Amino acid sequence: MSSHREAPEIAKDPVADNTDVYAFVSPDRPETVTLIANYIPLQEPAGGPNFYEFGDDVLYEIHIDNDGDALADITYQFRFETEVRNPDTFLYNTGPITALDSPNWNRRQFYTVTRLEEDGTSKVLGRHLACPPCNIGPLSTPNYEELAKAAIHQLPGGGQVFAGQRNEGFYVDLGAIFDLLDIRPLQNLHLFPRPPQPGVDATKDLNVHSIALQVPKSSLTREGYAATDHKNPRSVIGVWASASRQKVTLHDHEQEPAHTGPWVQVSRLGNPLFNEVIVPLGKKNLWNRLAPKDDAAFVQYVEHPEVARLLPVLYPGVFPHLQALTAPRADLVAILLTGIPAGLIDGFQNFTGSKPADLLRLNVAIPPASKPNVFGLLGGDLAGFPNGRRVFDDVVTIELRAVAGATYPLIDHHYMPDAAVSKLTGGVSPRTNYLKHFPYLATPKSGFEVPAS
Repeated sequence: MSSHREAPEIAKDPVADNTDVYAFVSPDRPETVTLIANYIPLQEPAGGPNFYEFGDDVLYEIHIDNDGDALADITYQFRFETEVRNPDTFLYNTGPITALDSPNWNRRQFYTVTRLEEDGTSKVLGRHLACPPCNIGPLSTPNYEELAKAAIHQLPGGGQVFAGQRNEGFYVDLGAIFDLLDIRPLQNLHLFPRPPQPGVDATKDLNVHSIALQVPKSSLTREGYAATDHKNPRSVIGVWASASRQKVTLHDHEQEPAHTGPWVQVSRLGNPLFNEVIVPLGKKNLWNRLAPKDDAAFVQYVEHPEVARLLPVLYPGVFPHLQALTAPRADLVAILLTGIPAGLIDGFQNFTGSKPADLLRLNVAIPPASKPNVFGLLGGDLAGFPNGRRVFDDVVTIELRAVAGATYPLIDHHYMPDAAVSKLTGGVSPRTNYLKHFPYLATPKSGFEVPAS
């Protein structure tokens, strides 16, 4: 979770595994939008001697749809290249890494950023941009924050980019969620009851590799619209990320593998938890290969989500209204597949049209909240999920409550959610270590700080 090891095939290929996508109006630079795509899930900080890195043989992309057809109008492509200074040592570094060009750093990684337009034209925005090293420990990577800061690169047109290791920002009681949805604070109500207890943040000491991009709003909207009116359809963009590999890999026992042929998508992600808990096991690999324009095939799983059927079974007598709700879940279709049309929530819309597609939809005309609420729209915060997604949004709780019926009154004013819905939770408290500036995700944990489990 949110999309970590969510399908059988991509679980075998972590370097190409999308984990989380974020899209939000930058709180400290509200004239810009920040897009973040994370990969390589559940990294143990003590990862030596071969520390984590992006795949040189993977095409990483962040896509933006700004006209509602579920096709990319703008794509930012990222290609990585690893350089080894000394192949005759097993060491990642031979002394302290005090700068990105430190001679002590033996295995460095660089990348190229290219912007691709819908008509096929492209522009290289940056070449040979340096990634920071992984956070190894106080002797190898002293003052890691300065190394990460040096790896923020300015782009033409007022943008900036970062690619490298970060602390995992997605918080969840992973062990409880997949142990028959045993939410620890509510487990006294479970089919197999036990005394309630605090949740366990399973990912707080793990890391991830992040691609973060911050660009002016007008560089993403249709026709360069300045996004001054939240009611204007041009203020809404749809965002998703993907990873692709070339179709053919040739192995020679004397050389590195050679890759050739067209690129084939192996992973994608828009909304958190979509493939994780909406798509059934037999179709998860297929979903990762398809484009959002093909998501009509998955509408039935949004209209009748399995979790909504499981909650009344696993928590007997706790969700009687949900158990009786058999109508297709038009509220969830709006949240996940079409965007929320105007008129349902005062002062808000992020509707992209009737074509169903798993996109993270962001109305860029809605300014950052002065007092953000981690429950986003459910907490009355129009700048939060599912209006895009900020790094601190409690998406597990938001989606659990929505699936349990919290948002169905938007469709049927006579429906009354079960009393327990407001107490449903992902089980853990939000983190407090996020940065207040780009790239927003916290400094990665070091291997010295958090030994391998």
